[in-house]
Amino acid sequence: MFLHLAAEFDLQRDVGPWLAERGWAAALDTSENSSAVYVVNVERNGKIIYTWKGNQRDTHIGLYDLQTKENEHLYMFERDLRIISCSVNSERTLLAVSFRQYTEEERVSQLLQSVSKYLTLLIEIHPVNNVRVLKAVDSCVRVQFLHPVEGRNTSTESRLLLVSEDKYIEQFDICVVAEEEHKVVIQNSGQLPRARVADDLIWAQWDMTEQRLFYIVPKESRCTLKCVQFYPDENFNSILESHLDISVNDTQVQLVNFGYDDCQDQDVTSKSLNLQVFTSKAGGLCVCCSLASDIPDEITYSIYFLHKGYSKTFTVSLERTESHQLKEVAFLNLDYYVAAYLPGQFLHLLNIQHPDLLCYSLFLTGEDARIDTLQNCSIQSPLMSTILDGCVGRMYAVSISDSALLQFLQKSKRDSERLAALHCALLCVRSTADLEMKIIWWISENLSTCHSFDPIQEFIIASLYSRMRSETHNLDKLLPYTSLLDWIGVIPGVVCTTDIISLPVLEFQNSKGFWEKLNSNLESVKYAEPHLHYHSNVLRREWRTLSEEQKEERRTTTYLRNIFENAKKVLSHLDTWDSEERLVPLFQEEDQQQQLLMGLMVAQLKDHLMRHLQYVGKKKIDQIVLDYVANLLNLVHRIMKEVWKRYRLHSYVFCFDERGSAAEFAVFHIMSRILEATNGMCMPLPPGFHTLHLGLGVRCLPLHTLLHYIDNGVLHLTETCVRKLLKDLDDTEKNEKLKFSIVTRLPEALGQKVRQLWNHPINANFIARKYVKLLLERLGNRQCSRPISERLPVPVEFLPLNYLTNMLAEIENQGVHPYEKQDHVNVRFVEEAALKHTMMLLGLKYS
Repeated sequence: MFLHLAAEFDLQRDVGPWLAERGWAAALDTSENSSAVYVVNVERNGKIIYTWKGNQRDTHIGLYDLQTKENEHLYMFERDLRIISCSVNSERTLLAVSFRQYTEEERVSQLLQSVSKYLTLLIEIHPVNNVRVLKAVDSCVRVQFLHPVEGRNTSTESRLLLVSEDKYIEQFDICVVAEEEHKVVIQNSGQLPRARVADDLIWAQWDMTEQRLFYIVPKESRCTLKCVQFYPDENFNSILESHLDISVNDTQVQLVNFGYDDCQDQDVTSKSLNLQVFTSKAGGLCVCCSLASDIPDEITYSIYFLHKGYSKTFTVSLERTESHQLKEVAFLNLDYYVAAYLPGQFLHLLNIQHPDLLCYSLFLTGEDARIDTLQNCSIQSPLMSTILDGCVGRMYAVSISDSALLQFLQKSKRDSERLAALHCALLCVRSTADLEMKIIWWISENLSTCHSFDPIQEFIIASLYSRMRSETHNLDKLLPYTSLLDWIGVIPGVVCTTDIISLPVLEFQNSKGFWEKLNSNLESVKYAEPHLHYHSNVLRREWRTLSEEQKEERRTTTYLRNIFENAKKVLSHLDTWDSEERLVPLFQEEDQQQQLLMGLMVAQLKDHLMRHLQYVGKKKIDQIVLDYVANLLNLVHRIMKEVWKRYRLHSYVFCFDERGSAAEFAVFHIMSRILEATNGMCMPLPPGFHTLHLGLGVRCLPLHTLLHYIDNGVLHLTETCVRKLLKDLDDTEKNEKLKFSIVTRLPEALGQKVRQLWNHPINANFIARKYVKLLLERLGNRQCSRPISERLPVPVEFLPLNYLTNMLAEIENQGVHPYEKQDHVNVRFVEEAALKHTMMLLGLKYS
């Protein structure tokens, strides 16, 4: 199962034994009455209120504490009642109960027309004492105590919300006093103070965790969503207003999270307003709504991403259309995702934080969408990542199963499913070394099967985003989370339409937490959020420019010194993380080009963050940037480490006297894809990567392919690898060809360092020709009327050697010396090389 459900509360398991010990075992017998014991409410502090029928058909109310795992008897009615709603204050001194006294048929048969149908009571329960009637009406009333911040001292005042089917909500202020023997009673013997919270509502939802009330009022052809925030200081404010294009024809008020009455939910019809509001820790605000469809084998639901300014409406063609099995879509809050679930049909996980591209949302069908423990849609999501199934009396902690996610990733054939599963695994599931290892293995096996995205790029970008996004406020809006700019794929059997909606209006002052994050999200939308994310375009241009200028030594040393100092900080920062001996031979040499890119990335990312995070200190930003670039290098090393372990490679890959194995060739291919991925994003590689890559290339590739890779920039000639190659390989005909091919392709600066390591006439002749060419070029070719060829052709006409050496000596005497660091390369060296080459061509022995 894709979603893992762990039962935090089960009436049969947690309450049943306690009832049996006290002689109420009959309450668990559901043969006669399926509602003998059921949950009526879940309070903010994790306490679950339930009710059951006693042996004398009396009605009891109990409480189960999730933290202490203990039950407590709260109150008993000496008659058979149908409890509609119940709530207890945080001090457990007051109990509010709403119940149905009689059915309509009972009222007529017993001539009770003058008796109200519903009764709402306020009861003193510490100890059980006075009972006060709050409402005696014919319309249903729900009750909910407000709960202050956890850990607050015992209060002498409680506040109670009453939600009426007559489309209003009011708040009662209740003062209590402690009398002798710790008795707590209501202080005011008269009418309790009350305040109207909302009027004319057609829908309301209670957020018990954050103590806020969402409700909808109709306005012409549209609806307006409003939110009231209740504060610990006993005030409340209307803080949000948002217009929604939802047509509502219901006359009955729909309530969410105001207790659970299973009578109401046993016959769910498509006419009811199936709507829920979900929030996320990152400041996401979503309205989920399922809409009635005229087509029997279709179902439509919409998600309004209020924090993004648009909505998405999905129309799903159902596979099986047995009408008796179909119920409404259930919406679940999984923080980073909102889930739309229709049993037997589909499970749709929609990414709240990045809903713009459908490839970050998972649409599951068949066995992947099956949730065994949820057989119906009589479920609510009262808390984040929590499901309450009122019909069976269970509350589950819900999470995405990492094993099921990995299996789905491994068997998926569509790129959209693979990308969604990859992002879900990296951003939402609790990352473990084992899960990361298996993802890397999957990537190494599927590099050629992902056509719409690069899995290495997505792994690096998403992993970096996941590790760094919480370092400071708003950093998640500035760092890239994907390498993709758009996505044109579709979900088979699903039609999606996107509509721009108006942004909600917030009214708050100095509010922290969720409202501050939501406001920040809205501000990002106003200022074109995609442009806020760091991009490598400028970095790429600057790196190319600097690389060329560094070769020509045209850039000031101060600027370059600062850039390389940045790189040193990154590498030293990385060394503090991993003191163990590295399995892969990386970070063992200097790589000027990669260090240049590291330093530039540090500088440009720092500038980017400084522009948008001005309230964050420079020291904090410096630390964030160093962590980001160091994490990047560490991720590449992590990929290499897992690949190394999987293919069981060792340091012998640097021995060039034998051909590479199939495992080495597989690693070489993966390294080539890593290089392609990082080049595409202009990201630095760990020092030593190019040396290792070239070493594997020499061992695994035929010469013509090796040279093709070098000429096209796939393989980079590094000093470490070239030195080892020239020293370790003997001068067989095959090795001479390889060495000469490498030597002739060396950049000038590197060539001057390593060419002298190969003591061979071919190399000496090449060095001499290069020396002559450079001498004449430095002089502007004024002393030579014949062009000097780059190759080594057999001369058609002999040029007197003494004339050439005399001319070169004269040029040297003028102070022109291209190889200043190699004193042995001079006119004498050229003369000897020329004589050796001439004698060799004539087949004579030179002495």
